[in-house]
Amino acid sequence: MSLQLSIPDTILQAIRLPEQRIEQELLYELAVALYTQDLLSLGKARELAQMDKYEFGQFLAQRGVLRHYSTEELEDDLAYAHRQ
Repeated sequence: MSLQLSIPDTILQAIRLPEQRIEQELLYELAVALYTQDLLSLGKARELAQMDKYEFGQFLAQRGVLRHYSTEELEDDLAYAHRQ
């Protein structure tokens, strides 16, 4: 499944970015917004933003967005670290 959004020309023209950067910047913003609202996981949000895990983590930090990290994820990471 794929989705295309229709954004009016007046809105696109109002975005103060070079035309070639608008689509990517909108993907970044959408990824951060959906992640912040817990509608996308970190992995899917970074996939939408077309960034690797490190890049997206840095991007979130620049925006002041805290990463969602549950107790269960911490326990999984600790268990993995102890096996190494």
